[in-house]
Amino acid sequence: MIYFDNSATTKPDSTVLQSFQQISQQYYGNPSSIHRFGLEAQTLLRKAHEQAADILDIDVNEVVFTSGGTEGNNIAIKGIALAHQNKGKHIITSQIEHPSVMEACKSLENIGFEVTYLPVNDKGIVDVHHVQQALREDTILVSIMHINNELGSIQPVKEIGELVKHRTTTYFHVDHVQGFGKVPLSLKKDGVDLCTISGHKIHGLKGTGLLYIRKGINIFPLFDGGAQQSNYRSGTENVAGIVSLVKAMRLINEKQKNNRNYLYQLNQLLRDLLQEISSVQFNTAKDQAPHIFNFSVPGYKPEVIIHALGERDIFISTKSACSSKKPDESTVLRAIGLSEERTKSGLRVSFSYQNTEEEIELFCRSLRKVIQQLSLVMG
Repeated sequence: MIYFDNSATTKPDSTVLQSFQQISQQYYGNPSSIHRFGLEAQTLLRKAHEQAADILDIDVNEVVFTSGGTEGNNIAIKGIALAHQNKGKHIITSQIEHPSVMEACKSLENIGFEVTYLPVNDKGIVDVHHVQQALREDTILVSIMHINNELGSIQPVKEIGELVKHRTTTYFHVDHVQGFGKVPLSLKKDGVDLCTISGHKIHGLKGTGLLYIRKGINIFPLFDGGAQQSNYRSGTENVAGIVSLVKAMRLINEKQKNNRNYLYQLNQLLRDLLQEISSVQFNTAKDQAPHIFNFSVPGYKPEVIIHALGERDIFISTKSACSSKKPDESTVLRAIGLSEERTKSGLRVSFSYQNTEEEIELFCRSLRKVIQQLSLVMG
C-alpha cells in the first residue's frame, strides 16, 4: 500500500500507541483526585506540559491540551473575540483558511463581528501589505495559517507577527496544524500569540492536540466546568492522549532536525516525474512546503482517478478531508485564480517521513496508466 494522504491524517507511530496503551492501563486515575493514584496521573500530566513547552520553546503555563485542530482553532478565535469584544469586533483572516477557522469566523459574524477575508496571490500566499491595510483600530484578531492544507503554500507568519506585535489590542493566531514537524516556526521570535497543533497529523492519535496561548492573554473559555488547565479548557484531562501527543511531537521534531532535506527530495522527485505526464498541470508553486503537492488533470474527474488508484492500493486525495464531501470545486484553487477546469480537477499528494522515492516512482507510473486507460474509455 502507498499512502499519500498524510495531510488528512497519518498512521499512528507504534511507540505512540504503546505509550497511550500503557498510560490507559496503568495510570487511569483522574489527575484532579487527591489520592495517590490521582497524583500519579497529575505527575504525568505535569511532565507532559513541561516536555511540550520544551519542544516549542515556550513557558509551561502557555500549553493547553485540546482534542485537535478544530477545537484549538475555535478556542483561539472565539475565545479572543468574546473576551475582547469591548475593544473591537474586527477580525482578519484569509480566503484559504481551514474550514474550522472559516466557519468559526462566520459564526462570529452572526453575532455582530466583522471579518475581513484577505485574498491570496497566484501562489496562495497572503500579501503582508494587504494585512497592514486591513488593520483597524478595532481589529482584535488576525488569524492566518502557517501552511495551507491543500496547496502547501507558506504564509509570511514572521512578517505578519511584526505588524501585530506592536499593537496592544490585536492578537495573532496561527493554525500550525500542517506545518509542525515539517516547516519550522518559532512562536516567540515570530510574534505568535496563539498557535494550534493537531496530534493525528504527526503520527499521533485522533482526538489529541495542543493550543499555545501566550502568557498574559485573556480568552473567554468555551467550556465551563472544573477549571482544569487554568480554566482555558475545563474537563477531565485525557492523560493517555496527552502523553502520546507529546511523544509524537518529540518524534517528528527529531525527524525534522535529522532529515531536514528528505521531504524536499521527495517533492522534487514527484515534480520531475509528473512533469513527464503531459496532461498534468501543477497547482503548487515551487519553494513551498515540501510535504504537500497539488496538481490537476483537466478533463478527468478527480474522484475517478482517486478510485482507480485506490484499486491499485495507492491513496491520494482531492482537497481538505474536512471539505472533500462538499461541492466539487476547490475554493482554495479558485482563490489563486485558476480556471474552473483546474479547480474541479485538483488532486493532492501529501507525504510523511515514512514515504519513499520508490513509492513516488510507482505512483507516477500508476497515474500515467490510469490516465491512459481513462482516455481510452472516454474515447
